[in-house]
Amino acid sequence: MTTRRTDPDPGRATGEVAGLLLAAGGGRRLGGRPKALLTHRGRPLVEHAVRALRAGGCERVHVVLGARADDVRARAELPDCVLVDNPDWEQGMGSSLRAGLASLAGTEARAALVLLVDQPGIGPQAVARVLAAYAARETGYSQDTRNAREVRDPLISATYAGVRGHPVLFGATHWAGVAAAATGDQGARAYLKEHADAVALVECGDVAEAYDIDTKEDLNRLG
Repeated sequence: MTTRRTDPDPGRATGEVAGLLLAAGGGRRLGGRPKALLTHRGRPLVEHAVRALRAGGCERVHVVLGARADDVRARAELPDCVLVDNPDWEQGMGSSLRAGLASLAGTEARAALVLLVDQPGIGPQAVARVLAAYAARETGYSQDTRNAREVRDPLISATYAGVRGHPVLFGATHWAGVAAAATGDQGARAYLKEHADAVALVECGDVAEAYDIDTKEDLNRLG
């Protein structure tokens, strides 16, 4: 499968925004089939998600693994990705989000763009739009220092017909708060609700579909 970069301004903001892919789930409702290893267009689903992040503009990509992590490493081609083990993956998505954000400490990343492995309908166009919104805020800051807080503390979320979804971008100043609020399978939901007035929304419903692969019926969506 060939992919192309689709970010409108290659090289801008991509180095400072890390892609963070949550791919640790065990697929309990799928009979214990890890979602990262589900086959889509002949390759593991985790590969497609990584390509979406890269083609959308994320140069640095961290992938959080959990269920059958050794098998994912052996079967999936994930070149130049930082692979993060989450030994607590059975506790839910919140544990993976915490592990992923912790792995970004000490890097040059100023923001993390979070994507879920089980949403193959979300591709590079949605990633690029969220990154473009971040880049636009950065440009606004460079032109007007009154926007300093808005840019340094970005919270940006894709929406689908007005409903918030992924990708979601968190500025680094939010990471500690997001991690503290991430419990069970809620991920960042509680934190985003608490800071709803600060979240910039980017409609992506015309370029992506935000369905999940959660049940055996959902497998029909995979090619």
